[in-house]
Formats: sequence, C-alpha cells, structure tokens
Amino acid sequence: MNGPALVPVATMRAFTETAFCRLGTPVEDARLFADVLLRSDLRGIESHGIGRLHVYVERYRKGMLSPVTTLDVVREGPTTAVLDGHHGVGPVIAVRAMRMAMEKARAFGLGAVAVRNSSHFGIAGYYPLMAVADGQVGLAVTNARPSVFPTFGSEPMLGTNPIAFGAPTDEPCPFLFDAATSAVPRGKLEVASRAGQSMPEGWAATSDGRPSTDTDAVLAGIDAGAYGLLPLGGWGEILGGHKGYGLATMVEILSASLQAGPFLKDLASAGADGSARKQAIGHFFFALDVAAFEDLDAFRKRTGDILRALRSSKPLGGERIYTAGEKEWENEQRVLSRGIPVNRKLQQALAGVRDLLAIEEPRLPF
Repeated sequence: MNGPALVPVATMRAFTETAFCRLGTPVEDARLFADVLLRSDLRGIESHGIGRLHVYVERYRKGMLSPVTTLDVVREGPTTAVLDGHHGVGPVIAVRAMRMAMEKARAFGLGAVAVRNSSHFGIAGYYPLMAVADGQVGLAVTNARPSVFPTFGSEPMLGTNPIAFGAPTDEPCPFLFDAATSAVPRGKLEVASRAGQSMPEGWAATSDGRPSTDTDAVLAGIDAGAYGLLPLGGWGEILGGHKGYGLATMVEILSASLQAGPFLKDLASAGADGSARKQAIGHFFFALDVAAFEDLDAFRKRTGDILRALRSSKPLGGERIYTAGEKEWENEQRVLSRGIPVNRKLQQALAGVRDLLAIEEPRLPF
C-alpha cells in the first residue's frame, strides 16, 4: 500500500489500549490514555495522536514515566489543590486533576488544581472539553521541555506551553481554543518529517537567528540548542513575537511556580551526559461552574450568539470565517466515519510497536 491507510477508530483504539496494557498500565488507565491520543487524531491534530505512540513506548522502556500512576494530594483547600503525579502517565494524571477541579467548581463555583511531577499529557484541549460537557468553562495549561527562543534570545528556554480554553454553547460544537504559545508545536514538525516535507519559514531558526525550513535538521538540533522554535508572532517584536513569549512565560508560571516544580531548561528530557531522565512536567487546570454566574441555558445561547455573529460577519473574498474548535469538530465527524489516516512512515512505526510488544490482535491493515 503506497498511500495512507484508513484505520477504523475502534481498531486503532483497541491496538493502542493493548500496547499500553502490555507495558504495564492498568486497563482503565490504558483506556483513558488511548482515548486522549485518539481524540487528537479525531480532531485532526496529528502531532499529538497515534503518531506519538512509539514515542510513549520508548519513554516507558527508558523509565522516563511510570506505567502505574500514583497521584497524591500535596495541599488542598475548598477550591484548590496541588497534586503530585510521581512521574506517572500524563493523560491519566491530567484527567484526574481536571475532575477534581470540576468537582470543586460544582461545590463552590470555581476549582483550580496544580500538578507536579507529571509527563506529556497529550492535547491540552481534551481537558477543557471535560468541563464543557458538564456545563462548565475549562482551562488547561502545561509547560514542556525547552524548544522555544525567548524574544531576542539565541537559546531555547521555553516549552511550546499550550493554552486551552473551552466554553459550552447552544450548538453541537463547543467553543475550544487550543494552541501552543510557539509559532508551531514541536509535534507538527514530527508530522512534517514523517511526510518528508520541509516547513514554512517563520516556524524555526538557528541559534544565530537565521530562519530554517529544514524539518529534520531542526528536530535533530533543538535539544542541542543549535535550533529553536519561534514564539507565536515570530522573531522580534514587530509582528508580536513578544506576545507569544509573554504568554509562554505566563504558562510557565502557572505550571511551575504554583506547585514548586522545575522550569525551563530543567525540564529537558536528557541529562548533561545525554541519558534519558524523568521530566517532571507541571500542569494547571481551572474549572468554572457557569450556573454560579448565569443560567446555563442563557450562557450557552449568548456564547452561541457571539460565535454566530463572528461567523456571519463579512468575509474576505470567498473565505469562510470559523470560530475556534469548529474545524476540529467537523474533522471529528469525518474521521469517525472514514477512519484515521496513517501514512507509510507511521505505518512502519506502528508495525514496530506491534512487533516489539507481540500484539496479534487487533490486526492493523498494513
């Protein structure tokens, strides 16, 4: 098969769950982990979906994260908590933390939970959607290993540090803003590399400020500091690069300072000798119970009215105006019916996982 294979969502879900179980993750946690990855592919965010399965497998095998997640409460108040994930599975930790924030919001109107010693938690947007489904507004942020230059800097210091915010509406598609504070997430470079593509100018640069479009060179050189991603807005201040830099720093403060965790270069995935190490990623989750402020149905309608007004405003040429989360919701409907596209390089990576873990069922169509 030369082109992408379309794998049914149920098949890929079962395969992913089986892989995590083979690595020692309890069944319920494996299902949750798989659901976070699959939601990314459903929404068309290939950078954080099953394309990262082999990366997680490698991190399990190197001891960078524990397959069994133990979550302890470090500090707790009526509306707040600090949790320690003990280097467990990021999505499992994140779901439990978001649930706690939502429970506090249901009881007191607001809930905020900071997390220490976690690992990569997949797409940030998964967690606000949990709150949205419960009639709440949700926010999730996380720091990440260093890959982004500060404005006017020549050393990658910040992670891609995403911000995700979701709100319920009276439409099938909720509002969901989910974006890195860098020009592009590192995972998008990995997607381009698997497709054998260069990247647009403006995503990354060398440490001496020269723009680069060589995807493989950037991926290979980020951790060594030879290359870095640019903040949202690009190089310098003219197009607002300082704004992306400021937002990334805001995320770093929420993700590290509130839980007394490591930050910036201390989150590198390799030690000074090049050996793999646990990253101790930090997260922050916030939930707001709409009913504590306004009737939920009235809130949904007003929020829907805002989005409809934006989409019905005068477009440029033949373009259509979208609101955040709409394209992803439409993609989810398509992928559920057609299957997940898997290109040749990803087929090879998944076949490697299949062989390594001796997974006979379910059988992948390649």
